[in-house]
Amino acid sequence: MGYAGTGGMIWGWLISWAFIQCVAMGMAELCSSMPTSGGLYYVAAVLAPPGWGPFAAWITGWSNWIVQVTAAPSLDYALSAMALAAASIANPNYVPTDYQTFLLTVLLMIIHACISSMPTLSIANFNTYGSTLNMIGLLIVIIMIPASVTGTETTPKFFPSKDVWSIQNGTDWPDGIAVLMSFIAIIWTMSGYDAPFHLSEECSNANVASPRAIVMTSVHPSIIESDLGQPWASYLVQVMPQETTLSILGLTIVCGFSMGQGCMVAASRVTFAYACDGCFPGPWWIKSVNRHTYTPVNAVWFNTTIGVLLLLLIFGGSVAIGTIFSVGAIAAYVAFTIPIFIRVFFVGNRFRRGPWHLGRFSKPIGVAACAFILAMIPILCLPSVRGNHLTAELMNWTIAVYGVPWFKGPVINIEHHMLGRNMAVKGVEASSGSVGPSLPDRNVDLGAFSAEGQDQVDV
Repeated sequence: MGYAGTGGMIWGWLISWAFIQCVAMGMAELCSSMPTSGGLYYVAAVLAPPGWGPFAAWITGWSNWIVQVTAAPSLDYALSAMALAAASIANPNYVPTDYQTFLLTVLLMIIHACISSMPTLSIANFNTYGSTLNMIGLLIVIIMIPASVTGTETTPKFFPSKDVWSIQNGTDWPDGIAVLMSFIAIIWTMSGYDAPFHLSEECSNANVASPRAIVMTSVHPSIIESDLGQPWASYLVQVMPQETTLSILGLTIVCGFSMGQGCMVAASRVTFAYACDGCFPGPWWIKSVNRHTYTPVNAVWFNTTIGVLLLLLIFGGSVAIGTIFSVGAIAAYVAFTIPIFIRVFFVGNRFRRGPWHLGRFSKPIGVAACAFILAMIPILCLPSVRGNHLTAELMNWTIAVYGVPWFKGPVINIEHHMLGRNMAVKGVEASSGSVGPSLPDRNVDLGAFSAEGQDQVDV
């Protein structure tokens, strides 16, 4: 809301949503061809031109891991801010402090980690109930807001349409740039639809069910998601009675809790897959599977520890903690777009489609997705102020946070596992009809690689 007001948010949903669908559909097509928990970075390695597989996998993998490891902390921070905002509404004398926000967010992280450490069936049941509650909550909120809205002595019950669509520029940039900068809220909100890709190894009929889930997740964005929580609470308290406001906030928090758990479990599967492929220089226990739950419990708590450390940015102010939102959004769409870009511009008609595909619309949809992300990445790295107004506290440090892992990634590990292996992979054919190289097959039960060099990898 701070970049371009309500007009920027509305235009943001209408414009960016269309392009985000292109990204989601392109990803779903790749998922149908190669459903694996490694997801995007595996696809990038398989589809990349000869000699470029390790580099493409490295960039895609680190980008995807960054968004996964920041997703749960950012969402839990939003829930904590929303819960404390509700407490402030109920008790006007109460003013939340940074340490209270931090402790509540850490508590939510620990609860989500415990749930994500449970057996797969229990997690699936929790996610089913959470998804159902989200859809019901969406309908309730859609009905309650227009039915409960009230006017005041100074404001009407409903504002004229021109006021809603007008742009209130809160930056030092022109209106057009301010509107584009407001896309960050939509892009962050819509950055979690790759989760079915990473959970594809734990579901039946994965090459159809997973891509369908990706598209359905992006087509039905939830109105009750918000970027920071307090703006949502502030909006509600201005247009409806306090009791109704607190009811909607409570429903939003409960629904958001299930979203946070979904982010946590998806992140753990990504970390597990990357650890198995040797992408982390850390200890071997990250890639182990718990003997009792048969889930990657160590990966869950590894991500939780990193998330808690990231939450220390709360004490650095709103700009500092806001970095985990912007870096997550940018990293997500970098990871989403690289495999689509390779598939459209390098593989072309040699791509071996799965049962869920886009047909003749595959290439134009992929081009639109890539063009949108290439245009948005520099915009999302801009600070809201410039010139003499720009200070270290107001600087957008997203690119610095995002760039650090690029210079610490274990490139040699990826090359060791990818080069020198003559493996057949379903997903892409060479121009001669042979099948290109890929990452080695993973033995999920043991959390280790298959040693055979000539195995058929069925993805």
